[in-house]
Amino acid sequence: MAITVSSFGEFNGQRVDQFRLVSDSGVSVDIIGYGVVVRDWRVPVAGGERSVVLGFDQFDAYPEHSPHFGSLAGRVANRIKDASFTLDGVTYTLPANEGTLQLHGGPEGLGRQVWQGQADSANNAVRFTHFSPDGAMGYPGNVNFAATYTLTGNRLRLELSATTDRATPISLVQHQYFNLGTTDTVLDHEIQVNSSAYTELGPDLCPSGAILPSKGTIYDLRQPRVMRDAQGKPVDYDIGLVLDTGRKHSDPIATVTSPDRDLTLKLWSDRPGLQVYNGVWTDVAAPGLGGKSYGKHAGFCLEDQSLADAVHNPHFPSVITTPDRPYSHWCEFEIA
Repeated sequence: MAITVSSFGEFNGQRVDQFRLVSDSGVSVDIIGYGVVVRDWRVPVAGGERSVVLGFDQFDAYPEHSPHFGSLAGRVANRIKDASFTLDGVTYTLPANEGTLQLHGGPEGLGRQVWQGQADSANNAVRFTHFSPDGAMGYPGNVNFAATYTLTGNRLRLELSATTDRATPISLVQHQYFNLGTTDTVLDHEIQVNSSAYTELGPDLCPSGAILPSKGTIYDLRQPRVMRDAQGKPVDYDIGLVLDTGRKHSDPIATVTSPDRDLTLKLWSDRPGLQVYNGVWTDVAAPGLGGKSYGKHAGFCLEDQSLADAVHNPHFPSVITTPDRPYSHWCEFEIA
């Protein structure tokens, strides 16, 4: 089907385009150039369609109020301790934007930049590119980023790549906030993740470096469970799960089902980790899609990524990209 391109707003003097992908199964996805944000994602259900992500109807709400709704976070996703790192004997100081930490690439990270989009109607895809100069948000290296979203039936695939002219850390993540149901919170969604370990957190929510077994903890999601405890009280999730090694990439890493059982989400990825977050800190002042109000636990995120703060933990999989070792990363969601 033809891809509809329209102007959605303007940011720092740059036009922000919106690309609408529609599949033959009736799924439609709106993606904007600002932060490569998946702004809306609608899936057919009995009696109509359902919007399954959190977002805004007006562009201005994104730079002012968005907690990374639907964006690509980077250059380095998640938290970097002390907002600094040392590479090849040089220490780089980054702008902190969460206490003493840098989160999701800093206050002007990739999720807050305008990317250039190009429709690919033959593949029902849109490819976004962005040049990040040496020194952007404190990081070394000139980097060319590319992100391609392809919609096939009920599956949305994201392919990410980056090339650099010098060694630099890169770890991108899609930051969709999902709500597959019809209520204000996601606490009664049933979630299952193929992970038997997690990264222990310090008081600043940065990994301590220890990888611990999840058995017997709230982080053991190997069997489907809702996001409540035995007494029905909400369980807060903002944790990095370590995905089982030796897994087949053809097997989903996570499965989530809506409370009414009408929709099930499956996620595939080539990353070693998955940040599970259920909107612990969500409190958005602006109205969301269709005028909805987004408060605590309004959405859940399944952020497939390298392990957080890998720059300070050499036993974690490396996030250093070099001229001869470019960055590559894919994930795929199916919601049906």
